[in-house]
Amino acid sequence: MLTLHGPQGPRRGSQLNDLGIISDGALLVRDGVVQQVGTSRRVENLAEARDALEINAAGRVVMPGFVDSHTHLLFPAPGTPEPEFVHAARLVHTSSLKRLIAKTRVHLEALARHGTTTVEIKTGCSGDQAAEIKLLRVLEALRSEPVDVISTFLFSLSHETASSGERIHERIDSCYTAFLPKVAKRRLAQFAEVEFDGDEARHPLFEACLETAARAGLGVKVHSPGNGAGVAAALAEKRDVVSLGHGEQASSQECASLAAFRGIVTLIPSSNLRDGGSFRARDLIDGGTAIGLASNFHPRYNPTLNMQTVVALACLQWGLTPAEGISAATINGAYAAGCAARAGSIDVGKTADLLILNLSDYRELASHIGTNLVHLTMKRGAFIYKEGNVAPLAASDLHAVW
Repeated sequence: MLTLHGPQGPRRGSQLNDLGIISDGALLVRDGVVQQVGTSRRVENLAEARDALEINAAGRVVMPGFVDSHTHLLFPAPGTPEPEFVHAARLVHTSSLKRLIAKTRVHLEALARHGTTTVEIKTGCSGDQAAEIKLLRVLEALRSEPVDVISTFLFSLSHETASSGERIHERIDSCYTAFLPKVAKRRLAQFAEVEFDGDEARHPLFEACLETAARAGLGVKVHSPGNGAGVAAALAEKRDVVSLGHGEQASSQECASLAAFRGIVTLIPSSNLRDGGSFRARDLIDGGTAIGLASNFHPRYNPTLNMQTVVALACLQWGLTPAEGISAATINGAYAAGCAARAGSIDVGKTADLLILNLSDYRELASHIGTNLVHLTMKRGAFIYKEGNVAPLAASDLHAVW
């Protein structure tokens, strides 16, 4: 049993290798919450365990559910040309809310089958506030089924600058000063995230976005694809920024500057695999940076949702130990998603979000690429997925997804 029990706060350096392992572990769950954690002998002898339903996980690994803290699961839609944000937003307008919910639920169920029990999902329509509200309403409807959904409003500063030219200040004022307080008041999003590409001319705009997002009462994140991770982190240090996305695109010099960042630097192994590069994750870890791992799931150009594969890629590409990969994909992912008080580890008082894996040793996870090793997925104390037999289905058993 990998409990991930440890000190408060994100794991850094050598702490990433401490999984809080109990070789012959057991836990007691009541009403979806972990009540006791310890050795099997101790937990089985508790008075409150006498009438409990026993789930036998002998010969398997038990661990917290994955927390995928960086995805673009909902927008843009598949098939949309890369620069066509207007077209992508138009597809949102023309799709019914019911259809968007149904399509998104398909992805959430796939996440659950592969062991993700909490997922952060970004929007990204930027200045199209009507489309943003529609996407946020979709995420609100799906917030607790079948996995927990963390909603993030994503604002692309570089896209807005390119599309609106001299009107960028007006767009930012409209979005952040007027729109975000409404989003926060209706609790449609937990975070606001500013995408920044490192352009020095946009530093004042970037800082203004961070300040107004925090003033609206939302958690603040930074999205930094391409160059500029070090600059973004330095500017973000003036604010209480929770996480910085796409740290894997940072240069060696930027990795050194990221060590001072207090939040989570989220790394995307699948993006690095696709784009190439010589990123050195070890520099970040040895420098004391708190790293997280995420899938960056994107239905158009990065349809990767298996966090088991994300951990394996990080180990194979960057030399992370399996323990470091698991810590980054669970407890540190929970800190990046703002839900570490209830998820990311097996601790008394936390939600019972657990996985039972078809592994006898957690270190084997580092060598499995693309395989689903999940035997059971538990969410809030209830099993929401169990691997099944391969068997023929009658035509009458087949039905449309939506």
